[in-house]
Amino acid sequence: MLNRGDIAPAFSLPNQDNVEISLRDLEGKWVVLYFYPKDNTPGCTSEACDFTEALPAFEDLNAVILGISPDSPKSHQNFILKQNLEITLLSDEAKEVAQNYGVWQMKKNYGKEYMGIVRSTFLIDPAGKIAQVWSNVKVKEHANAVKEALVSLQ
Repeated sequence: MLNRGDIAPAFSLPNQDNVEISLRDLEGKWVVLYFYPKDNTPGCTSEACDFTEALPAFEDLNAVILGISPDSPKSHQNFILKQNLEITLLSDEAKEVAQNYGVWQMKKNYGKEYMGIVRSTFLIDPAGKIAQVWSNVKVKEHANAVKEALVSLQ
């Protein structure tokens, strides 16, 4: 897992419209990079809806919100349409970016072990450094906590 002060690993991933989004293109902006396990699941839907609801406040703070999961661009497109999301979702089907950020980890559920995304958020400053990290995120009030951290760091 990355820590505060580390340089955020570069990435280029397709969004829900198959348009490539690169971290380098967002230099000068704050980036809320949140990793989530799967489109259209209860916790992931709540998190995406909370970030969508808070989007105007983040935009006022010069911040971009990017959600990343291993789902395909088509899955993201369906998720956005179904939930009326306004945030950008990136597809990390190879799980390379998740591995680079240290969020692709061994998980346990009902006694079964498997590899998966550990719900995590990284706040990246305009210079490309990690300003804050949330690991093993609990969805309730998370978008608000990220917004408060962003306000305190500016």
